[in-house]
Amino acid sequence: MMANKKRKFPVGFVLIVLMLVIGVGLVFGFFAIRERVRQLFGSPAAELSIVQRVLYPLELFLHREKLTTAQPGAEDEVRFTINMGESVSLVCLRLEQAGLIPDAEILRTYLVYTGLDRNLQSGDFSLNTAMTPVEIGNAFQDRPTSEAVISILPGWRIEEVAANVAASGLNISAEVFTSKAYVPEPHYFAWLPVQKAVTLEGYLLPGIYELPRESDLDAVFELLLTSFTSQVDQSILDGFTRQGLTIHEAVTLASIVEKEAVVDEEKPMIASVFYNRLAQGMRLETDPTVQYALGFNAETNSWWKSPLASADLTVNSPYNTYIVFGIPPTPICNPGLDSLRAVAFPAETPYFFFRSACDGSGRHNFAITFEEHLNNSCE
Repeated sequence: MMANKKRKFPVGFVLIVLMLVIGVGLVFGFFAIRERVRQLFGSPAAELSIVQRVLYPLELFLHREKLTTAQPGAEDEVRFTINMGESVSLVCLRLEQAGLIPDAEILRTYLVYTGLDRNLQSGDFSLNTAMTPVEIGNAFQDRPTSEAVISILPGWRIEEVAANVAASGLNISAEVFTSKAYVPEPHYFAWLPVQKAVTLEGYLLPGIYELPRESDLDAVFELLLTSFTSQVDQSILDGFTRQGLTIHEAVTLASIVEKEAVVDEEKPMIASVFYNRLAQGMRLETDPTVQYALGFNAETNSWWKSPLASADLTVNSPYNTYIVFGIPPTPICNPGLDSLRAVAFPAETPYFFFRSACDGSGRHNFAITFEEHLNNSCE
């Protein structure tokens, strides 16, 4: 009799079967991980891409303990502010720097995965070091219904501030706010370091403010104006005096610096250019003052027309610094603290001109002579 021969399978066939087994295992493993992540953190946001739907559950599963465990240490209350328009990446990075979370990137992944990144609320939050990153992320989603939040960005003029007040939850219309800000009540100046001003333009200090929803207009102005007085301290006021300016003149100049500067560190240099021009009896010749004079532009739906046309520079207005000498009669916007400090403590430079750099960085090229200024043109 012939001996039975053992049946041999081709190596290629064995490898294919093995790969199929591994593949099926990976698929079932992935679905198991995805379901576990869904149980821990909820369903994924509808806006996620296919790649995000694959990668994010894996990342969240691997780092689940980081998201569900509080930082070690004593239990302390921490005040944390989210600025209006701030990116979720920056918020998470600042949370890590503050020691409130262990990993900024994994919290950002959680917020994007759940869609919570689309609903971060600006304002001040009271956090606790005993909170987990997931609890912190969820704390940024809702604000108490009893609170109203007013956000003022540096460089906003009265009308832009009024629009935010009207949208804050307060029972105050933009029209009423604008009217009172342009024709302020005499008692408002008890909250300011100036005895009188034509308008409140310039004194609505940028920042995020919280107050009860039942607050009236007087309460709003008291909060905004006393914030200006408390933060624009005596050292800044003394700096204005050393520069030979009244508070009102200094705030007006700071408002121009605010609109001209993009990079904060350049503000003292820009202030120095304006001081140099004033000292030589030159006109300031700054575009933002013309933009302020022109007012609302319906075509661009903006209060700040850009770019300006040559005809705009001839507009007959006391704010047009291309035809009027000296500092305009009032501020043209509400400057931030950095701009106010730049006017109080300007850089010492020989420059009389500046124009935007050609690299799109927002920085400026500075020049002593008009010829140098022309050579800095991007054309």
